[in-house]
This record gives sequence, structure tokens and C-alpha cells, in this order.
Amino acid sequence: MSYKASDLRKGLKILWEGQPYEIVEFQFVKPGKGAAMYKCRVKHMLQGNTIEKTFREVDSFEKPDLESRELQFSYENGSQFVFSDPDTYEEFLVDEEVLGRNKLLLDDAMRVDVLFYNGKAVEVTLPIFVEKVIIETEPGFKGNTATNTTKPAKVTGGYDIQVPLFISEGDNVRIDTRTGQYADRVAKK
Repeated sequence: MSYKASDLRKGLKILWEGQPYEIVEFQFVKPGKGAAMYKCRVKHMLQGNTIEKTFREVDSFEKPDLESRELQFSYENGSQFVFSDPDTYEEFLVDEEVLGRNKLLLDDAMRVDVLFYNGKAVEVTLPIFVEKVIIETEPGFKGNTATNTTKPAKVTGGYDIQVPLFISEGDNVRIDTRTGQYADRVAKK
């Protein structure tokens, strides 16, 4: 399958100059004279770098050989993380660089979406929210509910976040994995 420049949109994954890219930002530009242009920010899916590129209406792109699979986190093995298919128990190795900061948010048996390009894992998407326990922070105070004032905290797994002043050690919090930021406190069970 191939795409034309008019098919470009945010989130589309394309094969350009033999490399897989994802459209991060997209803008259609129609100058007074000349052909329409498509100004894009594209992210290289293997290297992670982002570049600006302008495409013309006549440009075309192939669809990259991508496969998405829902896998379950099993264990860490040095600089690689092992995920398994919950149905077939087939194991897949994912490099630490692919996970980035998300490695600190992984939990045992967590289900994630892993995107493969030509059989190699290139992206791991965690659930939108993960629950973690605060293991280190300054003490919280009752009645301290100022909305914009935060303090540093460390959660299980070693991830550092900013939390409201009323959060204490031992509290369960929900973290938005898209931003890596505190979302809310979870009631203790």
C-alpha cells in the first residue's frame, strides 16, 4: 500500500527514503503561486530524532512493515526487557533505549502494546494510567490542598514525579504515561 502527500496526517506512519517515520505535526500550505506543500515534523521510529520536512503534492510514500502486538512484561535481563505473548508464551526482547523512561513505570505482568518494524521492537506503549506507591517524599499535612504547589516524590520502580503537598509516603497515585506526570491519588483498598 502506498500513500500520497494528501494522505498525510498526524500519527501516520510512513516509509520515507527507506526509513520508517511517524508524522508528529502536520500543516497544509497553499502559496499564492505554485503547488501546495505539506510541512511536517517527522520522527524517525528507529533513532527517535525529529526533523522538519516539506513534502510536495506529487510525493508518495510506502506503508512501513509494522506489526503491533499486545504483550505482557515478564522480566528485566540486563539492558533488555523480556515481554511474552499471553496466548503463545513466545518471548520478545526489547532494548532499554526503546522503553526510555517507561522502563521505570513497568509492573510485573503489565500488558503493553509493542510495535515491531521488520521484526524489531521500535515502540512500547504502556496503558494510559499506571498506579504506583509513593516510596519517598516529604511528609504531607492534613488540609494542605493548595492546587498548584508540588513537591518531589519517588514511586515504586524508581520513577521521580512532582506531587501535590498532601501526598504522603505509602499513598497510591495514578501516573499518566503519556506525560509522565501525576494524575491523581488513588483511594487505598
